[in-house]
Amino acid sequence: MYPSCPVAWGHELPSSLVKVLFVTPECYPLVKTGGLADVAGALPLALAPLGADVRVLLPAYPGVRGRLRKVRTVAPLLSLMGGDGSLLEGTTAEGLQVWLVDAPHLFRRDGGGPYAGPGGEDWPDNHLRFAALSWVGAALGSGVVDAGWRPDVLHLHDWQAALTAAYLHYDPVMAADRPPTVLTIHNLAFQGLFDGALAPSIRLPAHVMDGDGLEYWGHLSFLKAGVLWADHLTTVSPTYAREILTPGGGMGFDGLLRARAGHLTGIVNGIDDHLWDPATDTHLAPPYSTYSTRRLHAKAVSKAALQAELGLTVRPDVPLFGVVSRLSHQKGLDLLLQAWHRVAHRGAQLVVLGTGEAALEEGFRHLVGHHRHDVAAVIGFDEGLSHRVQAGADAIVVPSRFEPCGLTQLYGLRYGTLPVVARVGGLADTVIDANEAALRDGVATGFAFSPVDAGPLGVALERVCDLYAERPAWQKVQKRAMSRDVGWDLAAARYLALYERLVPAR
Repeated sequence: MYPSCPVAWGHELPSSLVKVLFVTPECYPLVKTGGLADVAGALPLALAPLGADVRVLLPAYPGVRGRLRKVRTVAPLLSLMGGDGSLLEGTTAEGLQVWLVDAPHLFRRDGGGPYAGPGGEDWPDNHLRFAALSWVGAALGSGVVDAGWRPDVLHLHDWQAALTAAYLHYDPVMAADRPPTVLTIHNLAFQGLFDGALAPSIRLPAHVMDGDGLEYWGHLSFLKAGVLWADHLTTVSPTYAREILTPGGGMGFDGLLRARAGHLTGIVNGIDDHLWDPATDTHLAPPYSTYSTRRLHAKAVSKAALQAELGLTVRPDVPLFGVVSRLSHQKGLDLLLQAWHRVAHRGAQLVVLGTGEAALEEGFRHLVGHHRHDVAAVIGFDEGLSHRVQAGADAIVVPSRFEPCGLTQLYGLRYGTLPVVARVGGLADTVIDANEAALRDGVATGFAFSPVDAGPLGVALERVCDLYAERPAWQKVQKRAMSRDVGWDLAAARYLALYERLVPAR
């Protein structure tokens, strides 16, 4: 049987705070490219009231230091992957304690982003950049770098931090006094693959490329370090934890992961339910309107405002579908292009916000050209517009081929914007399909389809149109969706129980 969570969730608060260091490549609101940043920013704050002292370690990308308060230098970082640096400490406006790896030769870049340059190509020294982040994490955890605070647990996030486990394994000084480690795999598709000849440049022995080490199909894999040597592995939903143990979902890692199945847990992500709250959302300024389950009629005001803002015909009588997504094959949006004709003749409308693969961007532009008053596509990203789409749309479409957790459908639940999701990963764990039994029992929260193909998606879109025409039944599902607990409290309690289980008696 595949494990869902091998730890016992019932626990008492510890007599002394468990100290946890998140090692992560991004953290909201300091730097964000995806959902990982939201987790790294929100989960520590949710853990604090439960009895955890959590700090975050991340690179000092351009602009990050300026967003922190009371920044000070904690320790030097000499000869750090090709140059000197320093460890900085500061606090976010929300009260999160942050450590920065300030290494200008690695992280101070003109243009581009955390992982890629202005042209979209990966930075050529990413192996050095994230080896440095991982080495500092290992050094802080093992006491090699003394910052006056030492974690009981290192929580590593994705391949960019996974090499921490390799340093704790191979370095005899670090290995002698290592803390327990947790690796969260946010997306197994990103495995940190580099030329194996680079191993000596990142302070790893040549034999690391042996079959029992970090060799992966002829490459050096940062992620494999965490899969092999982290004390515990987590994914961001139970279903995804099961999927990655299979050849179809394991992306080449399934054999290694099955060997660690007894140390694998799926914990569904939460969202910041204060930031994402339709009753108080500051992005919903007039002509948009805030709303709640008691003022659900006000959602129609935001729908009309969104239709007007994006040049659609203002119609309350047809469903308005929304997409807020990276435009990629993984997200299954080519299937939406193929399926849209199933509901276009019924007057359904569509709003797309996102950027990504050129073919998909062009595909949605082409769809707009054929349905100018019923389809709008904004190619790019706008945080405020993403909130307005969630508030104004009737349904949010998430047809991902695989989805470790997904946050978009959680925002949809919060806003009464019913999710239309593929029955995979975290989407399957968070949305209850509006089938006849679920509607009768009052538990439906959205629409799920499988297999992940254009035909089943088209059927799901038609089901949305059918239910939307039955307004009392539609509103009942909306209210049920909005009542779901999508915050961090439950996930935070589960992570704390896991930390307490791993930490030796103190």
